Amino acid sequence: MAKVTPARRQYLEIKAQYPNCLLFYRMGDFYEMFDEDAIVAARELDITLTSRKHNPKSDPIPMAGVPYHAVENYVARLIEKGYHVAVCDQVSEPDGRGIVDREVTRVITPGTVIEPELLSENQANYLLCIVPDGNAESGEWQRAGVAYVDVSTGEFAATQLQGENAGVLVLEELARLNPREIIMPESWASRGVSLPEGMHLTSVDDWMSDYRTADETLRQHFGVSTLEGYGFGEQPYAVCAAGTVLQYLRITQMNSLAQIATIRSYSTASFMVLDPFTRRNLEITQTIRSGKTRGSVLGVLDRTITAMGARLLRTWITQPLLELRRLNARLDAVEALSSDEVLRQELAETLGYVSDIERLINRLLIGKAGPRDLIGLRESLSAIPQLVDHLQGMPALQALLERLDP
Repeated sequence: MAKVTPARRQYLEIKAQYPNCLLFYRMGDFYEMFDEDAIVAARELDITLTSRKHNPKSDPIPMAGVPYHAVENYVARLIEKGYHVAVCDQVSEPDGRGIVDREVTRVITPGTVIEPELLSENQANYLLCIVPDGNAESGEWQRAGVAYVDVSTGEFAATQLQGENAGVLVLEELARLNPREIIMPESWASRGVSLPEGMHLTSVDDWMSDYRTADETLRQHFGVSTLEGYGFGEQPYAVCAAGTVLQYLRITQMNSLAQIATIRSYSTASFMVLDPFTRRNLEITQTIRSGKTRGSVLGVLDRTITAMGARLLRTWITQPLLELRRLNARLDAVEALSSDEVLRQELAETLGYVSDIERLINRLLIGKAGPRDLIGLRESLSAIPQLVDHLQGMPALQALLERLDP
């Protein structure tokens, strides 16, 4: 590296820190990519591949670039293909006396997206971690910790699956949650893991899933002395998976993760577990012929007004309840609304003013909210008192009413 120019040296030093990412390197009005990154980007994005020399005696360096104002569109296309992108920005002003200071300001992976342009508004964007316990050589799993998070909403949950069919139980959870990205300890991921088609696997350092490290990471983040209050007393592998998720988010998000305010322990025994083949044959969320939501059970039932409602309906349909009390409460609420057409229309009209509050608040918490987000949040919160008025006097909806803060 001694014979390269200072600018080239700066690039190589930053790239060395992110070997598994395509590095978008800000230079003036463009994000440039160099070397193998440029070749990959040119192929995947259908952009021009050029080259230049960093000094007269060097070999030409492949390069490709995209305008800074359109970078989100190009990043979205790469993320959709499963690539990781490190965005390196200029953090000082040019003074004509040396190179501009640069640093990576965010790492974007399929499971850590927060930008609205890169998200499906009607579907959660899950990052899921699997930490198996068993024989890595044979691939047999006796237990497995599973944790998933949606960084765009702050939803965070974990469980421990165990038994002779622990691997099958994990596949059933993957079918239910349909995560955009799966992370696993490198010692397991390197053995080759059979995952459903279209799911992206990222290996992480084994130390992240060490129990003591994971436990300390979670306690430190939530500001507690023990995790027993979260229901993880006898679920060590759930703790390992959840701690790994937080460590991964710290590396990629580069902020305090203020939107991750709590974690929920859950059990798959509380809902009906459907294997991937059953889900496919029942066409619950997509049809067999087209692979689209239109024509599926979800497509027929989804008449939701808000993005939050659409995501919740998808969750309900993919995990049918088994508890009779909760089933009856849900059916009572449906009956109350279906029998009162006037109220239903009034609610729909009011909900039309409600934006995606979950994601708006999370962007606000991490300092990514813009003027349009703030206006949308103001209008959404202004609609809450009217929603409360509509729901007054309906016993079947009292539980919902109590959760609204006018």
